[in-house]
Amino acid sequence: MKNIFSIIFLSLMMAATLTAQLDRSQRPQPGPAPVIQLGDFQTFKLSNGLQVIVVENHKIPVVSFQITLDVDPVLEKDTKGYVDLAGSLMREGTKNRSKQQIDEEIDFIGANLSTYSTGIYASSLKRHQEKLLGLMSDVLMNPTFPEEQLMKSITQAKSGLEASRNDANFIAGNIQNVALYGANHPYGEVQTAESLDKITVDHLKNYYNTYFKPNVAYLVVVGDITVKEAKTMAKKYFGQWKKGKVPTHVYQDPKAPEHNRIALGNRSGAIQSTVFVTYPLEFTPGNPDAVKTSVMNSVLGGGVFSGRLMQNLREDKGYTYGAGSSISNDKLIGNFTASTEVRSMVTDSTVHEIFKEMQRLIDEPVDEETLQMVKNFMSGSFARALESPRTIANFALNVKRYNLPENYYATYLERLNAVTIADVQQMAAKYLKPENAIIVVAGNQEEVLEKLRVFNPKGEVELYDAFGRPAEAPKAVSGEITAQTVITNYVNAIGGAQKISEINDVITFMTASVQGMSLDMQTKQKAPNMFYSAMSMGGNIFQEQIFDGTRGLVTSMGQKQEVTGDDLKELELQAALFSELNYEKLGYTLELTGIEKPDGKDLYRIKLTGPTGKVSSEFYCVETGLKLRSEMSQETPMGVVTIVTTYGDYREVKGVKFPFSIKQQAGPQTFEMTVSTIQLNTGLDNSAFTIE
Repeated sequence: MKNIFSIIFLSLMMAATLTAQLDRSQRPQPGPAPVIQLGDFQTFKLSNGLQVIVVENHKIPVVSFQITLDVDPVLEKDTKGYVDLAGSLMREGTKNRSKQQIDEEIDFIGANLSTYSTGIYASSLKRHQEKLLGLMSDVLMNPTFPEEQLMKSITQAKSGLEASRNDANFIAGNIQNVALYGANHPYGEVQTAESLDKITVDHLKNYYNTYFKPNVAYLVVVGDITVKEAKTMAKKYFGQWKKGKVPTHVYQDPKAPEHNRIALGNRSGAIQSTVFVTYPLEFTPGNPDAVKTSVMNSVLGGGVFSGRLMQNLREDKGYTYGAGSSISNDKLIGNFTASTEVRSMVTDSTVHEIFKEMQRLIDEPVDEETLQMVKNFMSGSFARALESPRTIANFALNVKRYNLPENYYATYLERLNAVTIADVQQMAAKYLKPENAIIVVAGNQEEVLEKLRVFNPKGEVELYDAFGRPAEAPKAVSGEITAQTVITNYVNAIGGAQKISEINDVITFMTASVQGMSLDMQTKQKAPNMFYSAMSMGGNIFQEQIFDGTRGLVTSMGQKQEVTGDDLKELELQAALFSELNYEKLGYTLELTGIEKPDGKDLYRIKLTGPTGKVSSEFYCVETGLKLRSEMSQETPMGVVTIVTTYGDYREVKGVKFPFSIKQQAGPQTFEMTVSTIQLNTGLDNSAFTIE
């Protein structure tokens, strides 16, 4: 049974002119670095240990308050997810207010209040600051973590995981975390539906009671408020917050691998790969190499369009729309990551070019023009950031949290201006490791795996699933089993060729849920290849598709469009009733690639190539023979999207089984369809497929 859906997803440059006569044959020498006048901030500490930072800004009557915990990350083990849930559920109810009351009071004063695992942020007009602080302190000191809200949040989180499991960046990100840090490091843990199901209210309460203490916290106050007012407010609303002993944690530092590793997450049928080249770095905040390394990384691919990765992979090779790199600092462990998305066929070439640019920066000094352009870009970005009072507050917070020199940010431009060509090459030699990296790829395993082996001295490729768990390589299939054998088993499993051939027409009624909206759907099919579908909401049809055996038409929101070319051929193929009986006649080629476990069950995977060249993957259960999954990639205005359809709840209708549950994922969109009624051999007239 085929269903057709149309899924559509929807520098500023400035120049200055010099009027004086200039000798343009000489590059002007850079002037001295300007002295930065950072805004003033004041600090004080309450008797319970809460450290307060105040940044006054009286330009507009707005004030914000931010509580930040300075605690070590927690290893959550098989209950990964409870730390984030503890943070988000703090505002879902207190001993004094329900969630609804909190929401209503915040809305009434036009304020913002958000909570997270390491703190709280709130802001409002100055005249409402006391009301806001009353709410904020109540949420901070009296959360109840309602069971009902926890269950709702877990359900939402699981839905989010399900919607993301086929997203290439989600897959690559999970694999990167596992490969970089390992299972015994908090940064290497990956949230799953199974870990969410094990979380209880007690986990949330234990985390809150253990880590939310004033003696490991900072209160940052920014806006239209004086230091005197801030002291009064802090004492009044946070002075009763009880301090306590907070545990610290020590984790083994991950190391870059001795030789390049390859970590691959399979996306069957994908025509693009997401590629990360990454490794851990001991790079804590305040590292003396920070500014020089930032310049080096900007030359390679960090933040400027002229970065070498962008110029190579986009402008020269045409492999991608974008490529970049980053060196992140962290109080536990930092990392280097170069990333891009490219066509499957150039995945290995992309990795080669990334390594080439890394090595080039090590071997060759950067030219003066490039160095000066990067420094100018970084200087401008820093200057723009200073326009926000919150930037000053964050600078002050970093100075306190990481024991930085008091003038650390005030001397930033001076240190940036002092970076030399030799500095850039030295930083490249110190921090770029093209022979000690982890190559993470989320892509079509069938197409990229063998080509990636060259980057590992032993030709080894580690396989992972979407959540960073080790995955099995596809199992070989006995020579007695062919693609046609699998199709025959499927036909027999749903009722047999004889029963199926007796069906002349099918009418299907379905309901669908799309982003919380309820839709009604109806499809009609008549042998050999006439098709009609309608989607409606509230009784009003907003989309129709028709194929009358020769012509195709799509009507959407009152607009009609004739289907032509390859799209018409695809519509004809999808309109075929029980096409599995006639794959060869319809012009399909089939290849049985092996046995895979995309959803934990052994499934035969058949690579199905249509007469237009369009490729899809069809998965059939080894045990039952039923088709449980299909995957295909489709070009959209927003790029390539992998569409995954799963089939379940097979029920018998007049001796033939049909799936009554169909779920389709396309990027972030999820369509859940439930069949209510299937009618067979009703004597559909050809007029039901008339194109006017």
